[in-house]
Amino acid sequence: MAFKLVSKFKPAGDQGKAIAALLKGLKNGDRYQTLLGVTGSGKTFTVANIIEKTGVPALVIAPNKTLGAQLYQEYRSFFPQNKVCYFVSYYDYYQPEAYLPTSDIYIEKEAMINEEIDRLRHLATSALLTRRDVIVVASVSCIYNLGVPENYFASALRIELGQIIARGDLTRQLVRIGFERTNGLLKRGAFRLRGDTFEIMPAAEEIIYRVSLADQKIIEIAVADPLTRKTKENLSDLAVFPPKHFVTTAPERERAIKEIRKELAERLNYFGKRGLLLEAERLERRTKYDLEMIKNLGYCHGIENYSRHLTGKLPGEPPHSLLDYFPKGFLTIIDESHIAIPQIRGMFAGDRSRKEILAEHGWRLPSALDNRPLNFKEFEARIGQAIFTSATPGEFEKNHSERSIEQIIRPTGLVDPPLEIRPVFDAKRNRSQIDDVMEEIAGVVKKGGRVLITTMTKKMAEELTEFLLEKKFKARYLHSDVKTLERAEILNQFRRGEFDTLVGINLLREGLDLPEVSLVAILDADREGFLRSETSLIQTMGRAARNIDGRIVLYADELSGSLKRAIKECDRRRRIQTEHNRKRGIKPKSAERAIIDFKF
Repeated sequence: MAFKLVSKFKPAGDQGKAIAALLKGLKNGDRYQTLLGVTGSGKTFTVANIIEKTGVPALVIAPNKTLGAQLYQEYRSFFPQNKVCYFVSYYDYYQPEAYLPTSDIYIEKEAMINEEIDRLRHLATSALLTRRDVIVVASVSCIYNLGVPENYFASALRIELGQIIARGDLTRQLVRIGFERTNGLLKRGAFRLRGDTFEIMPAAEEIIYRVSLADQKIIEIAVADPLTRKTKENLSDLAVFPPKHFVTTAPERERAIKEIRKELAERLNYFGKRGLLLEAERLERRTKYDLEMIKNLGYCHGIENYSRHLTGKLPGEPPHSLLDYFPKGFLTIIDESHIAIPQIRGMFAGDRSRKEILAEHGWRLPSALDNRPLNFKEFEARIGQAIFTSATPGEFEKNHSERSIEQIIRPTGLVDPPLEIRPVFDAKRNRSQIDDVMEEIAGVVKKGGRVLITTMTKKMAEELTEFLLEKKFKARYLHSDVKTLERAEILNQFRRGEFDTLVGINLLREGLDLPEVSLVAILDADREGFLRSETSLIQTMGRAARNIDGRIVLYADELSGSLKRAIKECDRRRRIQTEHNRKRGIKPKSAERAIIDFKF
């Protein structure tokens, strides 16, 4: 099925020019291109037009889950007839396994999996293996070990009406690919039997597959509502994908067990020669326990650490990731690339450093190092043509893009909002930035606007929110400790006016589309560093660029180098936008964007 873009809007401002230039670059075979689009210029709409016209599957990488959720909703609204999926880390809480040699403290892996996000991950991989019109919006978790796509696809259970199969054989096949049989509550990845009728709840969808047999023949395949059990649709055939991405067969497990035992013997010999008896005992006890679990149950806690042996890969060979589930020739979009690319670059080194310590002290076999994210060269080798989008491209984009296209003119005619610098503390008036920002909030709220306040730390965001609530302001905070799906709902509540002041840190920068915001207040704007760099300041200030009444107040006692450069760039863009409007007699207007409930 071809991609079909559905929108009441037509390309405007610089969008038409950008679409034509990007398409020309793709046609010419340009590996990398950069879309330098200011906030509110409609970069997502431009990219949606590119996806429709190229007609190939697309991977959209976002630097955080909040932006990813927003992009997912936008692409879903643009492509309602196609498959848009969401693939991010499924951990609500994650403490990786680690060892601290100086204090001899071992930290066990702890994780809390979000079942809804796990379902969405399965929906993405199954869609990629069954159709072409797929857009996957992902975080950098897309470069992590995911299991062999060929095994995942080959293990799918395919059934059709009239197929001859015994009740016991179908039961064994479901168990073989990882489904759990239950007589109680049906959950994802489980099935139950009622006579000769199977009720199967797949990992990817909140539905029930009902498969009925008579005389060892399939007589019905239906999709049923999980609550009412009423039939929603009858099918002629069905593919049931495994409930786990890491799928291995019995022969593969037997081969892997032999290889793990061989590596264990080599490692124990290594420790023995060096007199490291504690490390040897620790490794032998853990590994033998894991092997018994794998042999008898097919899995163990931390089985991903044996992925090299289970998949038959060589030492150092790249793991399979979401990128391997895409067909050849897919298009990669890296949104807010100035943040996303450094993230992708940094994942490999951080993961390796932690695991080297675990292996050195006998907590893991050295092969655990191959359960890892892709390094940047491996990532580049898998993505093909890519478009970077950012209002503030980083060094990689600047140095490696064959072409860079500016999208400075907004379809709305809006110019970059005016800036005002005020002191962090006014000694003459005995007035702090908090006193001033509260006065600003009162004025904005009176006019029906919204306020974004950015702080330097999570603690300050929480304490400021509590203080504002005590002063009878309607405020909430947003930072990385807030659960993924809850962040999306908080943003919608903010837009609906259920509260009018949102306090946060760096999550309130890149890409968030909040046209109701008429004031952005940046506290401690003169603190040189990551959160107050030129890029961060420009991105944060951009949150006020979708509202005709948008203003920016920067609290600074002196002008840092980053602050000077950010102001200079915003002034440059404002001059271009103002001149464009003057020549064409354009009257600016606020951006409009419907509030879409976040449904996944």
